[in-house]
Amino acid sequence: MADILTVAQQALLGFDVELIDVERAPLGLLRVVIDRPEGVRIEDCEQVSRQLSHVFEVENIDYKRLEVSSPGVDRPLRRPADFVRFAGERIELRLHEPVESRKTFTGILRASGDEPPVFSLDWEDQSGELRTLPFSFDDVDRARLDPVLDFKGKKR
Repeated sequence: MADILTVAQQALLGFDVELIDVERAPLGLLRVVIDRPEGVRIEDCEQVSRQLSHVFEVENIDYKRLEVSSPGVDRPLRRPADFVRFAGERIELRLHEPVESRKTFTGILRASGDEPPVFSLDWEDQSGELRTLPFSFDDVDRARLDPVLDFKGKKR
Protein backbone atom coordinates (compact mmCIF):
# COMPACT_ATOMS: atom_id res chain seq x y z
CA MET A 1 0.00 0.00 0.00
CA ALA A 2 2.89 2.35 0.76
CA ASP A 3 4.07 1.93 -2.84
CA ILE A 4 0.69 3.01 -4.23
CA LEU A 5 0.64 6.02 -1.92
CA THR A 6 4.15 7.03 -2.98
CA VAL A 7 3.34 6.58 -6.68
CA ALA A 8 0.16 8.66 -6.28
CA GLN A 9 1.99 11.42 -4.38
CA GLN A 10 4.65 11.64 -7.10
CA ALA A 11 2.02 11.63 -9.86
CA LEU A 12 0.14 14.55 -8.29
CA LEU A 13 3.12 16.82 -7.54
CA GLY A 14 2.22 19.33 -10.26
CA PHE A 15 -1.45 19.41 -9.34
CA ASP A 16 -3.15 21.92 -7.06
CA VAL A 17 -4.48 19.15 -4.79
CA GLU A 18 -3.41 17.46 -1.59
CA LEU A 19 -3.45 13.68 -1.47
CA ILE A 20 -5.23 12.65 1.73
CA ASP A 21 -5.51 8.88 1.40
CA VAL A 22 -5.28 5.90 -0.92
CA GLU A 23 -7.28 2.83 0.08
CA ARG A 24 -7.83 -0.58 -1.44
CA ALA A 25 -11.46 -1.63 -1.05
CA PRO A 26 -13.22 -4.91 -1.90
CA LEU A 27 -13.86 -5.98 -5.51
CA GLY A 28 -10.75 -4.25 -6.88
CA LEU A 29 -11.80 -0.71 -5.95
CA LEU A 30 -8.95 1.74 -5.43
CA ARG A 31 -10.21 4.80 -3.55
CA VAL A 32 -8.19 8.04 -3.68
CA VAL A 33 -9.14 11.00 -1.48
CA ILE A 34 -7.93 14.50 -2.38
CA ASP A 35 -8.42 17.98 -0.94
CA ARG A 36 -7.76 21.63 -1.77
CA PRO A 37 -7.99 24.71 0.46
CA GLU A 38 -10.87 26.06 -1.68
CA GLY A 39 -12.63 22.68 -1.72
CA VAL A 40 -12.58 19.88 -4.27
CA ARG A 41 -14.38 20.42 -7.57
CA ILE A 42 -15.59 17.70 -9.92
CA GLU A 43 -12.98 18.90 -12.41
CA ASP A 44 -10.25 18.17 -9.84
CA CYS A 45 -11.52 14.60 -9.42
CA GLU A 46 -11.67 14.10 -13.20
CA GLN A 47 -8.16 15.46 -13.72
CA VAL A 48 -6.66 13.38 -10.90
CA SER A 49 -8.51 10.27 -12.10
CA ARG A 50 -7.12 10.63 -15.63
CA GLN A 51 -3.58 11.23 -14.33
CA LEU A 52 -3.63 8.35 -11.85
CA SER A 53 -5.20 5.92 -14.35
CA HIS A 54 -2.33 6.58 -16.73
CA VAL A 55 0.36 6.39 -14.03
CA PHE A 56 -1.07 3.24 -12.39
CA GLU A 57 -1.15 1.54 -15.81
CA VAL A 58 2.50 2.45 -16.45
CA GLU A 59 3.48 1.33 -12.92
CA ASN A 60 1.48 -1.91 -13.35
CA ILE A 61 -0.68 -1.30 -10.27
CA ASP A 62 -3.59 -3.74 -10.30
CA TYR A 63 -7.13 -2.43 -9.71
CA LYS A 64 -10.54 -2.78 -11.34
CA ARG A 65 -12.08 0.63 -10.55
CA LEU A 66 -10.60 3.94 -9.50
CA GLU A 67 -12.65 6.31 -7.34
CA VAL A 68 -11.39 9.86 -6.69
CA SER A 69 -13.30 11.98 -4.17
CA SER A 70 -13.13 14.75 -1.62
CA PRO A 71 -12.66 13.87 2.06
CA GLY A 72 -16.15 15.12 2.93
CA VAL A 73 -17.26 17.26 5.87
CA ASP A 74 -15.71 14.88 8.40
CA ARG A 75 -12.25 15.09 6.83
CA PRO A 76 -9.58 13.08 8.67
CA LEU A 77 -6.63 14.97 10.15
CA ARG A 78 -3.54 12.88 9.53
CA ARG A 79 -0.53 15.21 9.64
CA PRO A 80 0.56 18.02 11.95
CA ALA A 81 -0.03 20.44 9.07
CA ASP A 82 -3.71 19.37 9.03
CA PHE A 83 -4.04 20.30 12.71
CA VAL A 84 -2.50 23.73 12.03
CA ARG A 85 -4.68 24.30 8.94
CA PHE A 86 -7.91 23.46 10.77
CA ALA A 87 -7.18 25.31 14.02
CA GLY A 88 -10.37 26.99 15.20
CA GLU A 89 -12.57 24.22 13.79
CA ARG A 90 -14.59 21.66 15.73
CA ILE A 91 -12.95 18.21 15.72
CA GLU A 92 -13.36 14.77 17.24
CA LEU A 93 -10.09 13.59 18.76
CA ARG A 94 -9.20 10.06 19.86
CA LEU A 95 -6.05 9.64 21.94
CA HIS A 96 -3.83 6.58 22.30
CA GLU A 97 -3.89 6.82 26.11
CA PRO A 98 -6.86 7.90 28.25
CA VAL A 99 -6.96 11.29 29.95
CA GLU A 100 -9.31 11.47 32.93
CA SER A 101 -10.61 7.97 32.05
CA ARG A 102 -11.55 8.81 28.46
CA LYS A 103 -9.89 8.68 25.08
CA THR A 104 -12.35 10.54 22.84
CA PHE A 105 -12.98 14.28 23.02
CA THR A 106 -14.94 16.72 20.86
CA GLY A 107 -14.22 20.42 20.85
CA ILE A 108 -12.46 23.34 19.18
CA LEU A 109 -8.92 22.70 17.97
CA ARG A 110 -6.21 25.20 18.89
CA ALA A 111 -2.67 25.33 17.47
CA SER A 112 0.21 27.63 18.34
CA GLY A 113 2.34 29.30 15.71
CA ASP A 114 5.43 27.71 17.26
CA GLU A 115 7.68 25.24 15.49
CA PRO A 116 6.83 22.49 16.23
CA PRO A 117 3.25 23.59 16.90
CA VAL A 118 1.61 23.00 20.28
CA PHE A 119 -1.96 21.70 20.12
CA SER A 120 -4.89 21.86 22.50
CA LEU A 121 -8.61 21.17 22.44
CA ASP A 122 -11.24 23.35 24.11
CA TRP A 123 -14.02 21.01 25.22
CA GLU A 124 -16.96 20.97 27.63
CA ASP A 125 -17.07 18.41 30.41
CA GLN A 126 -20.32 16.80 31.61
CA SER A 127 -21.05 19.73 33.91
CA GLY A 128 -20.77 22.18 30.98
CA GLU A 129 -17.48 23.63 32.20
CA LEU A 130 -15.11 24.66 29.40
CA ARG A 131 -11.80 22.79 29.71
CA THR A 132 -8.58 22.76 27.73
CA LEU A 133 -6.80 19.54 26.82
CA PRO A 134 -3.19 19.99 25.69
CA PHE A 135 -1.88 17.21 23.42
CA SER A 136 0.92 16.46 21.00
CA PHE A 137 0.59 14.98 17.55
CA ASP A 138 2.13 11.74 18.86
CA ASP A 139 -0.72 11.43 21.41
CA VAL A 140 -3.33 11.22 18.61
CA ASP A 141 -4.78 7.87 17.58
CA ARG A 142 -7.12 9.53 15.06
CA ALA A 143 -8.85 12.84 14.50
CA ARG A 144 -11.44 14.21 12.11
CA LEU A 145 -13.40 17.39 11.54
CA ASP A 146 -16.73 17.30 13.33
CA PRO A 147 -18.83 20.17 12.00
CA VAL A 148 -22.30 20.81 13.32
CA LEU A 149 -24.66 20.63 10.36
CA ASP A 150 -28.07 22.24 10.62
CA PHE A 151 -29.53 21.49 7.16
CA LYS A 152 -31.61 24.67 7.43
CA GLY A 153 -28.90 26.84 5.89
CA LYS A 154 -27.37 27.88 9.21
CA LYS A 155 -23.99 26.85 10.56
CA ARG A 156 -23.90 26.79 14.33
